[in-house]
Amino acid sequence: MSDGGLIRCAWCTADPLYVDYHDREWGVPNRDERHLFEMLTLEGAQAGLSWLTILRKREGYRRAFLGFDPQAIARFDGARVAELLADPGIVRNRLKVESTVGNARAVLALHERGETLSDLLWGFVDGAPRQNAWPSLAQVPAQTPDSDRLSRELKRRGFRFVGSTICYALMQAVGMVNDHTLDCFRQQGSGGVPPAMA
Repeated sequence: MSDGGLIRCAWCTADPLYVDYHDREWGVPNRDERHLFEMLTLEGAQAGLSWLTILRKREGYRRAFLGFDPQAIARFDGARVAELLADPGIVRNRLKVESTVGNARAVLALHERGETLSDLLWGFVDGAPRQNAWPSLAQVPAQTPDSDRLSRELKRRGFRFVGSTICYALMQAVGMVNDHTLDCFRQQGSGGVPPAMA
């Protein structure tokens, strides 16, 4: 998509939410524990749906899941899950809602072992973003050997809705890989907010 002379990745539509997400967030390295948990949750929620649907519900998710605080979410019981399944602000899918609660507990289990979600995730790219150089969207993979390994490890740690495709989308979203295509104005600026957007 092109807008105001800027060329963006072909997946980015003209919707302002999409443009803002593409320009300011997607592909920017982020190691914040809550943000990583948020993106893990949202990528899992997106399965079978459009990303724009999830972006439109993002504030609803932040409200429903208490700012993605794993300690608070881990205490959700059956009654709270039932309330969430009646909340139009999120995707009302029982498996996805219950997986978020279970994943919060898996994050806490990491913390109890002296680990962090950030260290676990970023360890799969040796702590540094992978800089890719795809000429077109058609060449960007849906999953990679790294996302396969990450998926297996997250499942081993008790996480759910973490298939390889979801894991690769997460890696792209939080800047573990830079998959902005070569024609995109963000391709060289994924390490932070691009100068044109500052």
